[in-house]
Amino acid sequence: MAKDFARHLYASKAWRECRTSYIASVYNLCETCKKKGVVKPGKILHHLVYLSPENIDDPNVSLNHDLLRYDCQECHTREHLGDHLEAVREGLMFDSNGDLVYSPLKNND
Repeated sequence: MAKDFARHLYASKAWRECRTSYIASVYNLCETCKKKGVVKPGKILHHLVYLSPENIDDPNVSLNHDLLRYDCQECHTREHLGDHLEAVREGLMFDSNGDLVYSPLKNND
């Protein structure tokens, strides 16, 4: 889920156009997996410079193709959790917003 200060960016036409053109430029593939020789579709467009209230309105940061990377869910989660990824309890997963949720594939009684 986008942080409150970023909602206006992600709702903008400029972001939608930037996102669409960037994903097309990497052929809809996870760039991190591709570097490892794995072909896998991407899912999340990641800002390499973390967005903040101070830089969100700077298109040189928020809309710059050089500061973006398209990743699959696993690679994006690994980016944020690093070595702690394996610490996530079985039966849990991260949804498309990066929130921890119960996996629909597990019985979570």
